[in-house]
Amino acid sequence: MALSLMRLGFRSAASKLERSAAVLSNTSVQNQMKLIHTKVTCNGKVCYLQAFQDQRDIDLSEHAGALRRNYSKHHGRPEENRRKKESDSESDSDCDTECKGFDRSEFWRRKMRTVHNILDVDKDGLISFNDFLLFSERFKSLGHLDEQQANEFTAIIKLTWEEQWGAIDPYNFVTVEQYLEDMHHVLNDKTLKKKAHRWLPYLFKAVDKDKSGFISVKEFKLFFQCLGLDNEHAAVAFAVIDVNGDGKLSLKEFVKLGKDFFTTEDDSRVSKMFWGPLIDG
Repeated sequence: MALSLMRLGFRSAASKLERSAAVLSNTSVQNQMKLIHTKVTCNGKVCYLQAFQDQRDIDLSEHAGALRRNYSKHHGRPEENRRKKESDSESDSDCDTECKGFDRSEFWRRKMRTVHNILDVDKDGLISFNDFLLFSERFKSLGHLDEQQANEFTAIIKLTWEEQWGAIDPYNFVTVEQYLEDMHHVLNDKTLKKKAHRWLPYLFKAVDKDKSGFISVKEFKLFFQCLGLDNEHAAVAFAVIDVNGDGKLSLKEFVKLGKDFFTTEDDSRVSKMFWGPLIDG
């Protein structure tokens, strides 16, 4: 009987030891796992371990720009919808290479990069809907559009963004590469091509200070100021695009020059001066 009690006591003690060992082992593993998510922080006198809250928090600032660009690609006009629209609509070309945007000349690409830079009002390398609004506000602030014209201008700017780049969202951005691709698509789609630059007449009316129906070199300088360009560039450009030398541009001439800038790849056309000096690269 005594022997049985002794054996029972030994078993109970052994069981307690095993449970204690298990707890210690588990605590050790947890501590080791915790060390993986800690970093050493020193204040000049002592160093201590500080746990990371989340790896995403650590990398957030480094990748903010990348996240915005990725968001832009996924939340603008979807690629599959873009291709579907292109195949369903009447296109200027059936060439697969053209549909991928590989046929445009470097001259045309320079022109599109120039416009992207102009529309990037806050100069962060990306075009947002806010840039579009700031761009339109520059012209409206001149005070030459009446209330109806100003409202129409804002509505057309909004519609143009939605048709070309999708949702009006603070994280929907257009990179230079995306702008090149989308403008190529617009030019290959006759329906979009007709609508793409319907806001040009409002730029004309905004700088037609005396409401004469013509723009003088002085008023053209206002146009360039709204583009963020200086008067010297405006004078040079006006001298080139005023082909008949009458010292003024009509609404028809202005709109034609603005559209021709986007559509032609002929570097001898005077329309290349319409949006100011072409950027390099």
